[in-house]
Amino acid sequence: MSNSTVVAKCAIAGGGPAGVMLGFLLARAGVDVVVLEKHADFFRDFRGDTIHPSTLELMFELGLLEDFLKLPHQKVDRLTMQMGDEHLRVIDLTHLPTHCKYIALMPQWDFLNFLAERGKRYKSFDLRMNAEATDLIEEGGRVVGVRAKTPDGELAVWADLVVGADGRHSTVRDKAGLQSDDYGAPMDVLWFRLPRKPADESETFGHIEAGAMMIMLNRGDYWQCAYVIPKGGIDQVTADGLDAFRKRVVFMSPFLVDRVDELTSFDDVKLLSVAVDRLRQWWRPGLLCIGDAAHAMSPIGGVGVNIAIQDAVAAANRLAAPLKAGTASDDDLRAIQERRTFPVRFTQAIQLTMQNRIVSVALAAKQRPKPPLLFKLLALIPVLQRIPGRLLAVGVRPEHVHTPDVLAAS
Repeated sequence: MSNSTVVAKCAIAGGGPAGVMLGFLLARAGVDVVVLEKHADFFRDFRGDTIHPSTLELMFELGLLEDFLKLPHQKVDRLTMQMGDEHLRVIDLTHLPTHCKYIALMPQWDFLNFLAERGKRYKSFDLRMNAEATDLIEEGGRVVGVRAKTPDGELAVWADLVVGADGRHSTVRDKAGLQSDDYGAPMDVLWFRLPRKPADESETFGHIEAGAMMIMLNRGDYWQCAYVIPKGGIDQVTADGLDAFRKRVVFMSPFLVDRVDELTSFDDVKLLSVAVDRLRQWWRPGLLCIGDAAHAMSPIGGVGVNIAIQDAVAAANRLAAPLKAGTASDDDLRAIQERRTFPVRFTQAIQLTMQNRIVSVALAAKQRPKPPLLFKLLALIPVLQRIPGRLLAVGVRPEHVHTPDVLAAS
């Protein structure tokens, strides 16, 4: 084993949606960039795979939408909620001012592989798999690079800018000493999948009962299920046993009774420990955090991937030219945080409101719930369903691609 050194304009720790999108956009603009991904591939089950219209619009702006939509995916343009015995349609995406008026459900590894393959068309795009960021390189109080562990030894990447896009358990954030505020979460989520049959209804829906909540996403030949439990409640679930958990699932969706035995052990159930937090300052001289490394999002609405991608686009728009010219400054990093803080805070505020007023109330309830007035109004007046639809699918202050394409200019 030996150590090696690489020099780049930008080093990105983390090959998730934020990191790969930023790396792609910077390389597309002619910036030398190294993306470090600790795993050997992108294949991880139950990662965020709701590609919202805001992200699909970016793919259109990049000229990639047609090819992107050739990848297997399912479309969701309406969302239905069951509370007690009432079924209510609460969100309609079919009137969005976007090219795609639906959410595309697509495995995250397909999305990342697609972007990575497009990135490789640019000679300045350097994606290193099996390279885990372990520490920062600092000189005079400024971050000037990042160290990574690889199968061949330590890799040192010296760069004008290091970007932490390594998720909610970010090593970069920790090594930089950046402070975050934790806003709490009353729940965790158990993810699992069960077969879907042609006779099953097709619409994606959520179900809330006294002390229970479950979301089901139609993934074509299977249901991707999210069973919500009280924060830290996994030990009680496992202590009650797998059969008891199967019964909970069937209680929420009785039509699954003929296939719930596909859950053969708790190895088939993955725990997502929910967190909602945000860095007070996203940057230090020579370093910027984006995506979950800057602000962990609740899974409510499936917006986390899309918010992270929006961060990446905003960062690329601001940084591409100065990075290429060697003039990137603290003012650029400060401007990115200022631009992205409002949409992140706004989205987290909605998530926290739903956590506190719907999720926590439902999990603590002893009597069968009745829909709140807002849900009833949404169901009774369909045009109102467009409002939460737009907030969910497009968000506030959506980003647009302003970086050039060096291949198009050549």
